[in-house]
Amino acid sequence: MSLLRSVAVVIALARPINRAGTVQTCRHIKRWVSPTLRELAHRVQKQGPQKPEPRSGFVEWNYRSELFAFGKRLNEEFELPLLQRAFTQRTYAHQEQERQRKLGIDEADLHTADNSELAAKGAHIAKAYVDAYVQHALPKLPAIGREAISSYLLSDETLAHVSTHLGTKELIFATEYPPSNETLSNTLQAVIGALADSSGMERAFLFVRDFICTQLNQKDLLEIWTPEQPMQLLAEVCTQRQLGEPEPRLLGDCGKNTVLSAFHVGIYANRQLLGKGYGEDVKTATETAAIDALQTLFEMHDNRRPFDFRIQLETKNVRLG
Repeated sequence: MSLLRSVAVVIALARPINRAGTVQTCRHIKRWVSPTLRELAHRVQKQGPQKPEPRSGFVEWNYRSELFAFGKRLNEEFELPLLQRAFTQRTYAHQEQERQRKLGIDEADLHTADNSELAAKGAHIAKAYVDAYVQHALPKLPAIGREAISSYLLSDETLAHVSTHLGTKELIFATEYPPSNETLSNTLQAVIGALADSSGMERAFLFVRDFICTQLNQKDLLEIWTPEQPMQLLAEVCTQRQLGEPEPRLLGDCGKNTVLSAFHVGIYANRQLLGKGYGEDVKTATETAAIDALQTLFEMHDNRRPFDFRIQLETKNVRLG
């Protein structure tokens, strides 16, 4: 029993219970409570911070009920054997097989299914839908920008964030606790694969849209993808769209001979202002103006139309192969 549970037991014992089974409110605390709590606090301080314990170690834990509740919270229909398999990591399956082998269980009964196949299928589904959604939501963005945004949405950090807030942390069968970002990400992909096998591909696509694509909400796209050579890219885009050759012009400056110098540069094409920016020197201001022009041409500004997370892309528009 952990020290925190011991404290809870001490507090419970300090409150008397009458014959009716209800807790009585007492005005006086037992004499032994204070020194006991001080001793327990001293032991906690001596041992250091308590290691996190999985909820599966609690007496009232019911794994099957938790699996059932997981699907109901998400309003999805899962086949419980598939969902349990989605939460079983390969390392845990190997460890369990080795433990059973030491107990003398027959080789034919040692097989423990892991989520490797479901995770591969879920990763394929997630990538296909995310690519299609980014293509639909940001049609004017070049391929390199769409790839950067898709990579952000499918990164271990993003998927682990989604997986944690969906409540997968306590359901994962793994050799480590708490699970790493890689394990959380792998589990979420396996859940997507299990959902596709349980309820169909359409429900899996909607799951990816509702929980992964929505991570773009109120997100500054420039933090995800910033062009490395903005002037060169701007020249290529202007040539493709026949806008003319971009030309930077100095709009204003102040304190140019001081450490607080500031320059204001605008970029024009065919006498049309494409973007403007500021910087401590002309080069920095020109690059900032080029990025501002690219944001306008690619419709990446913060004042753009919000992403539509209610749209249902047709299955034929999602390339699975």
